[in-house]
Amino acid sequence: MESSTQSEYVTLVSCDGFEFILPRSSACVSGTIRRMLDPSSKFSEAITGRCVLENLSGVVLEKVCEYFLYNEKHKDQANVADMDVPAELCLELLMAADYLDT
Repeated sequence: MESSTQSEYVTLVSCDGFEFILPRSSACVSGTIRRMLDPSSKFSEAITGRCVLENLSGVVLEKVCEYFLYNEKHKDQANVADMDVPAELCLELLMAADYLDT
């Protein structure tokens, strides 16, 4: 298996088993994920490139991944439209943002 330090993609796994594969640069918007994937951290995630986020459901993690990709796509632009966030996910997304240091 290819070392995660060589892979440009990482896998994020929710507590209910949903897996999301996205570019490492997008996932590293999160300080928590960035530290987990740091090769000098000696975390298993740094070796496997797979982060199991036991605090996040698949629905919430999907929206978080959407945000990571949206953020990377628009990072150098001004006056970017807000992402559409369903009202019923707002509280869970705020808690996820705090957990993920995003």
